[in-house]
Amino acid sequence: MSSNVTERRDATTAPGLTGSSLDGNTGTPPTTDLRRRPLTLKAGLFVLFVSTLWSGNSIAIKSGLDYAPALRLGWMRFVAGSVVILAWAIYTKADLRVRRHELRPLIALSVFFAVQIIFMNFGIQHTTAGHATVLIVTSSIWVAVLSHFFIPGDRLAPVRFGGIMLAYVGIIVISADGLRDTGGESLILGDIMSAFSGFLLGARQIVNARLVTNIDPAKMLLFQAAVGTVAFAIISAIFEPEPWLWTWELAASLAYQGFVIAGFGFLAMLLMVRHFFPSRVSAISLSQPVTGIVLAWIILGEDPSWLLWVGGVLVMAGALLAQRRDSPRRSSSTPTPPEPATIPVRPPAERAT
Repeated sequence: MSSNVTERRDATTAPGLTGSSLDGNTGTPPTTDLRRRPLTLKAGLFVLFVSTLWSGNSIAIKSGLDYAPALRLGWMRFVAGSVVILAWAIYTKADLRVRRHELRPLIALSVFFAVQIIFMNFGIQHTTAGHATVLIVTSSIWVAVLSHFFIPGDRLAPVRFGGIMLAYVGIIVISADGLRDTGGESLILGDIMSAFSGFLLGARQIVNARLVTNIDPAKMLLFQAAVGTVAFAIISAIFEPEPWLWTWELAASLAYQGFVIAGFGFLAMLLMVRHFFPSRVSAISLSQPVTGIVLAWIILGEDPSWLLWVGGVLVMAGALLAQRRDSPRRSSSTPTPPEPATIPVRPPAERAT
């Protein structure tokens, strides 16, 4: 009974995430009665499908960077993604008006989003697609850790924590596989930027999970895309004067980044964390190192080794453990205390009446 009460507790009671800074209101409790729960089988399979699509994002960005600089590629991606999100908003008749109390958290989230994309694009520019896929997916670990503190009821049980650590070992093994063949200062810089982008992505997903209880997902994504487009276009015009080449490869890269990831991918994940625990959703994305490096092998010609497969098994095993539901804490050897109502405090005649 107590666990259900904890899971249904109002989101504003989470430590460190109160008031207008994150909830999108003026300090009053959210009106949405949000009850997040563990993933169902159908929802888990859907998240796995979306995560597989996400694993190809680094490959698409790496391909697009051959024809356009990082910031220019970013704002064009935002524009493409906005088309999908706007279509969804029209279909669902979403209210896209930005209220005054929503403005501050939306601006803060948009700045957070823009910085994360900057680190991701420049990181991929300096490292390989395989490295970037592995390092960015560490966001799942940060989501699980941060959810323990900021998402009511999303507890980091010992078994789930062990699964996350096992998956993290797998990520390290896969990273070691990539580092043994290539090196250099540029690669290290790209790896650091990609890893930091993964941390920012994990933290942003927690903020998204908080805001989505009160703000429509389409409004959130369109606002972020609008701010990102304007900011990236201005900065790109100043610092990226070099010409760029429009090709079918660039068009395919933008279509994948924009329509598939920035549009469908972001929207799908926001809807999932609206109804399910963010840490459970993000744990499935730990499969991305496997699918991402396999796709990089097929598309970019990166040859996988035995270290890749060892790391892949560790990641998948860890993801499965992280999905386990918490077991009851009661011990069979400890008798359950009787309910107060079962203690005979009144005569039988009175109880009958």
